[in-house]
Amino acid sequence: MAMWVGKVIGTLVATPKDDSLTGSKLLIVQPLRSKRGAGEPIVAIDAIGSGTGETVLVVNGSAARHVTGNSKAAVDAAIIGIIDSMEINKDLLEE
Repeated sequence: MAMWVGKVIGTLVATPKDDSLTGSKLLIVQPLRSKRGAGEPIVAIDAIGSGTGETVLVVNGSAARHVTGNSKAAVDAAIIGIIDSMEINKDLLEE
């Protein structure tokens, strides 16, 4: 899963943490439902100032580390966008 949509369901505060996370806001994101189910909530670094209740666009892996500007950062998921609206044509979904 490289890029996906989720809802911010909470915040996470960790006083002792890896130095690469210092100054970063951490949020708990619930992937939105798909045919595969909703999945488990994940912790993502917030790169854009999103907040609880917002629908967001998330990237994983090296793309998430790229957001921090540090390729060795202890980051596996990053919020890169706040979604204003979505439109899905259910007739085009594969069964």
